[in-house]
Amino acid sequence: MTDKIQRVRARAFRGLHDEGTFVLPNAWDAGSAVLIARAGAPAVGTTSAGVSWAQGRQDGQTLTADEMAAQIWRIVQAVDVPVSADIEGGYGASPGEVGASVMAAVRAGAVGVNVEDSRRVGGPLFTPSEQAERVRAARVAANEAGLPELVVNFRTDVFLFGIGKPEDRLPDVLDRAAQARAAGADCLFVPGLLDLGALAALVEEAGLPVNAMAGPGAPSVSDLGKAGVRRVSVGSAIAQAAYSVARRAAAEFVSKGTYAAMEGSDEFGDLDGAFSR
Repeated sequence: MTDKIQRVRARAFRGLHDEGTFVLPNAWDAGSAVLIARAGAPAVGTTSAGVSWAQGRQDGQTLTADEMAAQIWRIVQAVDVPVSADIEGGYGASPGEVGASVMAAVRAGAVGVNVEDSRRVGGPLFTPSEQAERVRAARVAANEAGLPELVVNFRTDVFLFGIGKPEDRLPDVLDRAAQARAAGADCLFVPGLLDLGALAALVEEAGLPVNAMAGPGAPSVSDLGKAGVRRVSVGSAIAQAAYSVARRAAAEFVSKGTYAAMEGSDEFGDLDGAFSR
């Protein structure tokens, strides 16, 4: 069962979706979550890619639901803000498996979950009705876990993986959103869609708060907000930046014996002081 603090955080997180636009930076371990919270983020999302990389694994449900929940728990314990968990496709095709994964995430302290409709990276996708049943299972699991306030973020990968003809993608997303909303989804996440006009149309017609995934080359948070986007996350982008620095610095040190890639780092004491004893 959930505790009072988790329910308070869940209500706060749900409230962020009511008006305006908020940013949800994505962490991959307890340390990155602490730094994100200290930067002033109102909440922390997780990135399945970053969490998987931190375990030496590829993205794409290579971790089990329990392995992912263990990392979510560490992140939740490290911060005082709401944490929304990326649980990929729910670690199984059936609604029951999705429900079990949501239950594990809630027990780990999450107050939101992403549930995507890809069967695997690149597709194919679950049909709209199949995904609606999976979303319904997520909502039932949240209620049974004692957290009816859990924010269920329905992620569809129609645009990310280029499913169907370009002219059919927005109508497909709207159909999926309508069925997911009826099944209990609270938010619509459409990675791969950054066209401001299309996002504005989606906001107008979807009947759910819209989550855009941004990053280098994307419209600014301000511009996304003007299109009506409520929630802006960055997926694996921060983790990619961090791991890329590690790769470049190690390669330079090994091959040249120099340290240029390590320049510009925060002072040791500043970083160390960000963490608890």
